[in-house]
Amino acid sequence: MQINENVLTEREKILLSLRSLYASKGYVPFTMSKFEEYELYANNKDFLVSDNVITFTDGGKLMALKPDVTLSIIKNSKDLQEETQKVYYNENIYRESKATGSFKEIMQAGVECFGKVGIEEICEVVSLAADSLKLISEDFVIAISNLDMISDIVSEAGLSGKQKKELIEAVSEKNIPLIKSICGDDSVAERIVNLTSVYGKLNEILAESADLISDDNDFRKIINTLKNDKNADNIYIDFSITNDINYYKGIVFKGYIKGIPAPVLSGGEYDNLMKKMKRKSSAVGFAVYTDELERMPSEDETDDGFVNVALPKGRLGEKVYDIFASAGYECPSILEQNRKLIFENSEKKIRYFWVKPSDVAKYVERGAADIGVAGKDILLEYEPDVYELTDLKMGKCRMCVAGKKDYIDDTSKTLRVATKFENIASNYYISKGRDIDIIKLNGSIEIAPILGLSDVIVDIVETGTTLKENDLEVKEEIVPISARLISNKSSFKFKSRQITAITEQINGIIREN
Repeated sequence: MQINENVLTEREKILLSLRSLYASKGYVPFTMSKFEEYELYANNKDFLVSDNVITFTDGGKLMALKPDVTLSIIKNSKDLQEETQKVYYNENIYRESKATGSFKEIMQAGVECFGKVGIEEICEVVSLAADSLKLISEDFVIAISNLDMISDIVSEAGLSGKQKKELIEAVSEKNIPLIKSICGDDSVAERIVNLTSVYGKLNEILAESADLISDDNDFRKIINTLKNDKNADNIYIDFSITNDINYYKGIVFKGYIKGIPAPVLSGGEYDNLMKKMKRKSSAVGFAVYTDELERMPSEDETDDGFVNVALPKGRLGEKVYDIFASAGYECPSILEQNRKLIFENSEKKIRYFWVKPSDVAKYVERGAADIGVAGKDILLEYEPDVYELTDLKMGKCRMCVAGKKDYIDDTSKTLRVATKFENIASNYYISKGRDIDIIKLNGSIEIAPILGLSDVIVDIVETGTTLKENDLEVKEEIVPISARLISNKSSFKFKSRQITAITEQINGIIREN
C-alpha cells in the first residue's frame, strides 16, 4: 500500500521517518498498554517530568494513564544480562504542562537499548539520537555530559546531601558564583567551575580540556568513537547536562534544534533506575518530544544572527543597559525619547527590548530573548529552566521573614505567612520542617500582620524603612537578592560564542566597578 504523504501533518511525517530510521538500525517495535498500575509511577516520581499523574480505579486497583514510556518498557521486559535488547516505540503519554498546569496528550518516539550495554551500544544510541534530529533539521546540537565525572568531583567537596543537590543544580545552571559560594575558593571548586564552563565540539574539547578527561576514562573512549561519527560536528560536550543522578549515570545527553527554545530530545544511561527496579542489566536510551516540534520555526523565520536581550523596564533596566553599553554593546537609539520597545545595533548584532521585570525570565525561558536580566527573587519564585550566567551585583536587597516586633513564633500552631512569593516561602519553611498556611497577597504585604491577617510576611527588604514605620522588623533573612544575567539554554547552544563574549565583557565591567 502506498501512503499519500499529503494527508499527513509535519509531525506525523517526522514520526514515520523516525520509525523507519530505528527499524533500519535493527531496533524492533515495542507496544504497550496506555496505562499501568499507579504504584510504578509512585515509586519513581523523581524520574518523571511532573509528580502529577492521571489516575483511575479499575477492579479495585489504582491505575494511571502512562506519563512515561521507559518505566513501562523496563517493567515489561526480561532482565537479560548476556544479550542486548534493542526496541523503539511510538506512544502517546499523558503529562502535565508546566506552562498551563493542565494535562496534554503527547506523542513520543524513542529507543531503548538494555541488557548487555557497553561503549559500542552507548555510541550507537548517541549516534542514532543525532540521526533523529537530522531528520527534523540540519541545524541541531546533541549536548553530551558524563554524570560519573560530575559526581566524583562533587563528592570530593565534602558537602552534605542538600549541598550536593544545590551544587549539581548550580552546575546545570552554569551558575559560577553559586558554585563558588557552596564550595569556597579551593581546588575542588576550581575543577567544578572548569567543568561547568566546558562547551564545544568533541575535537575542540579534547584539545582544550585534556586535563579534565583522562585517557583511561570511558568517557574519553566514547568521545574518541563519536568524533568519527558522520554527525560529529553537531555533537558537543556540555557538563551542564545533569539528568537526575538518582536514576542516570555515565553518559547523559540532550538534543536541541535551532529556533526551538527547549530540548526536543533527552536520554542517557539509566543504570541507577535499573537497580531501583531490581534489574541487574544496564540500559541506555532517548526520547524525542514531538510536542516541542510544534514550535519549529518556519522557513521565513531565519536566524538573523542577532543576540536578543530582554531588559527590565525602570531604573534597574537603565543601569543594566549602561553596563552593556560600557561592555561595548551600545545601541544609541535606545536613548531616544520615543515609545519604541525594540532597539537594535546591526553592527554589534545586538537587539534590546523592554519588558516588565517579572516577565523577563519568561521571555528568556521561552526563547523570545536569548539573554536577559532578572532578579534572583523572580528566578527562585518561578524556577525557569535557564542558565544563570552571572551576578550583576545590582538591585541588591534581601528576601526576609518579617513580623511585629513583639511577635514570638509558637511552633505548636500553624504559621500564617502572607506573601506574593508563594514558592520561596513554601520552600523555605519546608526546609525548616515548619507547617505553614500561605496567604497570597499582591500588594501592601506589610499590613497583613498589623491587622492580624497573618503572623509574618515573606517579602523583599531593601532599606527596612517601611518595616520600621509600621512597627515591624526582620525576623529571618532567607536569601540575598540581586540582578542576574540569564540565558535560554537552547540559545546558548547555538550562540555560545556571542553570549560567552558578552558575559565576559560584563564581568570585566563589574570587576572594575
